[in-house]
Amino acid sequence: MAKKLELIFRNEDGKTAKISIDNVIDEIEASEVKEAMEDIIEKNVFLSNGGEFVGISGARIIDTNIEVLDLE
Repeated sequence: MAKKLELIFRNEDGKTAKISIDNVIDEIEASEVKEAMEDIIEKNVFLSNGGEFVGISGARIIDTNIEVLDLE
């Protein structure tokens, strides 16, 4: 099972830009994610094709189950 945190921002063009973080911890809190996203916007850490991040659009945890098949 693999968990990924996806941060979704609005950029200057009004479009969304996503940042994915692999192997997210189980105990992550929404308030911590929001605070980190606000810091990313405030410090202008990333730049997307549509310009700087100007707002938060959302965040989600994607949980993927992977089953390896034995083909022998």
